[in-house]
Amino acid sequence: MEPNDIADEGSLPSKDRNFVTALARGLELLRAFGSGEEYLGNAELSNRTGVPRPTVSRLTYTLTQLGYLQHNTHLEKYRLGPGILALGYRYLANMGIREIARPHLQKLADATDCNVSLGSADRNDMVYLETCHGHGPLVIRLNIGSRLPIATSAIGRAWLCGLSNERCQQVLQELEAFYGSEWPRYKAGIDKSMKDYAEYGFCLSEQDWQQDISAVAMPLILENGGEVMAINCGGASLRLDHKRLVNNLGPRLKEIALNIKNELEPRHR
Repeated sequence: MEPNDIADEGSLPSKDRNFVTALARGLELLRAFGSGEEYLGNAELSNRTGVPRPTVSRLTYTLTQLGYLQHNTHLEKYRLGPGILALGYRYLANMGIREIARPHLQKLADATDCNVSLGSADRNDMVYLETCHGHGPLVIRLNIGSRLPIATSAIGRAWLCGLSNERCQQVLQELEAFYGSEWPRYKAGIDKSMKDYAEYGFCLSEQDWQQDISAVAMPLILENGGEVMAINCGGASLRLDHKRLVNNLGPRLKEIALNIKNELEPRHR
């Protein structure tokens, strides 16, 4: 079974009097819906989150009334409602970086027949906020909202490289707890990417995330480190050998990151 990032009852910081446990539990229910899973029942939601079933029943009722869930009376199960979509669109609409980044990402995607994306961290994953596709037959067809693990993806490892040392160590500790006994294998890949970043100025993931996929990525450090995102360029490993990643795609990605940062900074002055 793959590890999941749903918090259980014991992981909620209940001793913090400013922490609203009921709100946290409701948000955990919304996070429990995975990609490709349209409907979940109260029992499934309880099992995934560790929230007691009677509490789940009250939360799903409330979330349905607010439009964040929809109830199928025939199945006696729930799916995400339009309220979630509205929140997502508002978040993306307020991110000026997408408007600036997209032309640069698309230009590289067209030139390389790769998938070129901008991502931000969410728990143990990177989430694509913008993604552009090339036109070749061997292109990764990932879209906005796609999630890639921080530990094995180039974009995740690049994001780690952009963090302050203190924040990076904190995230590594969280990942170690998440992966448990498998952590040494993941840590070895992260260490290698950090060495690559020190040598080249960008990170590599060669068949680490998926056997047939390779990618290069680098952090996008904004607001003097106050905001760290990452961009990547990836495709079929048959096309993207080590030499092409290091000598071609990596330097081009570095140039794009610099251009995005230079265009964005005047907006923050």
